[in-house]
Amino acid sequence: MNRVLVADDEERITAFIEKGLRKHGFTTLAVHDGETAARLARDDDFDLLVLDLGMPGCDGFEVLRRIRGRGERLPVIVLTARDELDSTVAGFESGADDYVTKPFRFDELLARIRARLRDPGSRDDRFLVAGGVALDLRARTAQVGGAEVALSAREFALAETFMAHAGTVLSREQLLSRVWGYDYDGGSNVVEVYVRYLRRKLGAGCIETIRGSGYRFRRDP
Repeated sequence: MNRVLVADDEERITAFIEKGLRKHGFTTLAVHDGETAARLARDDDFDLLVLDLGMPGCDGFEVLRRIRGRGERLPVIVLTARDELDSTVAGFESGADDYVTKPFRFDELLARIRARLRDPGSRDDRFLVAGGVALDLRARTAQVGGAEVALSAREFALAETFMAHAGTVLSREQLLSRVWGYDYDGGSNVVEVYVRYLRRKLGAGCIETIRGSGYRFRRDP
C-alpha cells in the first residue's frame, strides 16, 4: 500500500485529496505547513509527496531544497496556481517531478500520482522519447536530434501530454483539460496556437492533425 504525504495550508484541499486517495487504497497523512512537510518527507516513511508551492513561511520551494539536500528521492508532485505556472520551472530545478495546476480534478492528480509510482524506488521513468524528441521530466528540458530546444512551461506540459500518449489521438477537449485545466474557456483556440508553437520547435511533422478527432504525436520521426 502506497503512502502519500499531502502538504497544503488549505485544509479543504488536503481533505479533498486524502478522501480520494484513501478511496483508491492509499495511506495518507496531511500537514498544513512547510516546516512539518520538510521534516516528515522521508523515503523510509512515504512513497510520494503532494506539495503546495504557495504555503506561507517555509514555502514549497524551500521544502524541496531541504528534502533533496539531505538526499531524499521520493517523487514530489507540486500544486501551483495557474497564474504562477511559469514560475513552476523553479520547482523542477529544486527537485520536483511533476505539477498540477489549481483548480484541478482529482482524477487528473490520481493519474499523475500513479504514473510517478509506476516503478516504486526507481527514477528511470524521468525520460519520454518519441518522434525524435526526448523530454527530461526532471530537468524539464527538451532535445530534438540531440540539440536542446527551449520550451515554455506550458509548451513543455503540452509536449509531455502528447508524448506520454504517443500514437494515440487526443481530442482538443482532452488537451484543454489536461494542460490548461477543466474550467478553461472551451471557446479559446489556445490548443491550436500551442500546437503550432510545438511544430515550429519540435518539427513540423511531429504532431498530426486528425480531422474531426484531434491530434496525434507520431511515435517515429
